[in-house]
Amino acid sequence: MNSLVFKSLFLLFLALPGFGGTDDRPGLPTDGIEPDSVAPAPRRPQRITDVCSIDNTSFQAGEEIVYKLYYNWNFVWLAAGEVTFRVTDLGDSYRVTVKGRTYPSYEWFYKVTDNYTSYLDKETLLPKIHIKDIQEGGYQKYDRTTFFQDEERIVSYRGRTREDTEPKYMDVDPCMHDLISIIYFTRNLDYQALDEGDEIPIKILMDQEMHPLKIHYLGPEDNVKIKDNGRYNTLRFSPQLISGELFDEGDEMKIYVSDDRNKIPLMIESPVSVGSVKAVLKSYKGLRHPMDAKLAD
Repeated sequence: MNSLVFKSLFLLFLALPGFGGTDDRPGLPTDGIEPDSVAPAPRRPQRITDVCSIDNTSFQAGEEIVYKLYYNWNFVWLAAGEVTFRVTDLGDSYRVTVKGRTYPSYEWFYKVTDNYTSYLDKETLLPKIHIKDIQEGGYQKYDRTTFFQDEERIVSYRGRTREDTEPKYMDVDPCMHDLISIIYFTRNLDYQALDEGDEIPIKILMDQEMHPLKIHYLGPEDNVKIKDNGRYNTLRFSPQLISGELFDEGDEMKIYVSDDRNKIPLMIESPVSVGSVKAVLKSYKGLRHPMDAKLAD
């Protein structure tokens, strides 16, 4: 196992719903519905177009969700670490903190301490500030990005530590998300209005670059077993991935979301260039709604 494995484990969540790139798969239409003909044409994917503002009906302050991260090593799934999401009420904003840690048994080999914080506007769930402070082995990176959504620009102070940052000024597209805000935004989409094959367009700012993405809705799947946590009714999604350091051409990530009003991710599976990784729900508390998707322990 090398450092890439541990990096990919934590990026698995913080890349949710996916990395940039375009979907060039043959035969996948982009929008619209074919006119009536003698034989009905296959239904083309529809898109949800309003990604600038949304009512929060799925989460609340005090919510805490913990995920266990696994790496597949020679057909054996090894537990490597955890990621914890917490939501705090700050009046007109939510503060969402995300902490990723390797387990002590792995720290002798490659220690990961990743801290991410986003401040989300309550009315739109768009980010105001995003802070990234990570230590992965001997690698360190600090980045504090302020979003001026109305002015369509950002200021990013980035460096090895917060003491040696340099600013970068960028114009960005309207309604720009970060890696955390997009998770909470998509949890509030009206999934009942989706049909299998529909597309959800999103835009993410990641490492001072803009990524226009699409998430493909795969439909419901009932009675899915979540390791050590019981069985759930789920909704399935497949976000785009980009080939490169972590992912090979044609790789697909699958996300299983609770089929209830909370819409929390239950399990994420993805191949990476050195194997495969998985994030699995470990625990939750402070949910806004009862976990109606759960069938049994």
